[in-house]
Amino acid sequence: MAERTLPVVQTAGVCKTFKDFWRRPRVEAVKDLTLEIRPGEVFGLLGPNGSGKTTTIKMLLGLLYPTRGRISLFGKAPTDVSVKARLGFLPEESYLYRFLVAQETLDYYGRLFRLPGRVRRERGSRLLDMVGLAHEAKRPVGEYSKGMARRIGLAQALINDPEFLILDEPTSGLDPIGARQIKDVIRELGRKGKTILLSSHVLSDVEDVCDRVTILYGGQQRAAGDIDVLLRKADVTQITAPLLSAETIEHLRELIVRLEKKDILGVSHPRVRLEDFFLRIVEEAQAANIRTSGARAGGVLPEFLQKPTEATTQEVVESLVAAGASRTVSIAPPPTDEKTDGAAKQEQEVLEQLLGGGRGRVEAIRPPGIASPAAHRVEPQRPGSPIHADAAVIDALLKSDKGRTSEDGESGA
Repeated sequence: MAERTLPVVQTAGVCKTFKDFWRRPRVEAVKDLTLEIRPGEVFGLLGPNGSGKTTTIKMLLGLLYPTRGRISLFGKAPTDVSVKARLGFLPEESYLYRFLVAQETLDYYGRLFRLPGRVRRERGSRLLDMVGLAHEAKRPVGEYSKGMARRIGLAQALINDPEFLILDEPTSGLDPIGARQIKDVIRELGRKGKTILLSSHVLSDVEDVCDRVTILYGGQQRAAGDIDVLLRKADVTQITAPLLSAETIEHLRELIVRLEKKDILGVSHPRVRLEDFFLRIVEEAQAANIRTSGARAGGVLPEFLQKPTEATTQEVVESLVAAGASRTVSIAPPPTDEKTDGAAKQEQEVLEQLLGGGRGRVEAIRPPGIASPAAHRVEPQRPGSPIHADAAVIDALLKSDKGRTSEDGESGA
């Protein structure tokens, strides 16, 4: 008997209750949720606002702890560090550093996964091409529109070549062209063996790309199963044929009445989807070379997303442990390069000139982290120096302060 494949996600009787200040139950966001997401499938999470979708995602990511029940990812707890390297997450709002350009953004997230520099650069360029932002790679992401921010958000979610991808409203803010491109990417990732959890309010998106869905309402699971089975009208038969004449349709009607004792419910011409019609109009405009300043068509799926991950999770954990073991705490010696020492000398000379001209030796005042010399000999002030007058003024002020102090002492005596 073949061994059963371990599900990527398993939940059993998961509940999440939020409490008020007095620890009294206030909102039961999720109630007795039981899910199973198998490897290589695109799973849809549906429900109106407040149905518990975001809370469920946060519990899968280990950001929230369930009040009751059990959750496992790849057979481990969501808080297990080894699980994090196998996840990719696109939140509902893309939280990006607005002053970084697109290339720097992807490089930053690649560094978090300890990817080598060559790998980060190669993956970053391929992902930007995939989401149609290669021509805006050096533009700060703070200047991006919401749709462009969603595109770069999807790219950062894929930078580590995750095995399990969680997408929360991936087409939010995208125009129909961008939405179609993102759905094409999701479908292609599913065909390449990636496991994807898609949460969306756009039902047509879920219908187009998902294999199975679950519908939540009030934190409870109301329906779940294969999307084709759930949407099938079992009591209606649909026949699609090329354009038929009225005589042929009438003959079909008489045949059905005679054999099945049923009449045809209706005869109509099928409609193309509005999305397909819109995209056809846009493609015609693009073929006419009409210029636009928006995002462009995306490229192909990068090669690193089309093959299994080279490093296993165990290898990633071992590399992290080895890096932590080899790191020792040490105090770096203060910098002694010529540039730092020269700047410090210049600061010392200015201080000495301000504090008294040519009156002997003054203890060096150095910034923290710069090695202090034993002492610095102060050269006599030259009469023609630019700050000679300032030194004289300071000397006069010091003498006047000494005289005032002595007078105060005599009066006090």
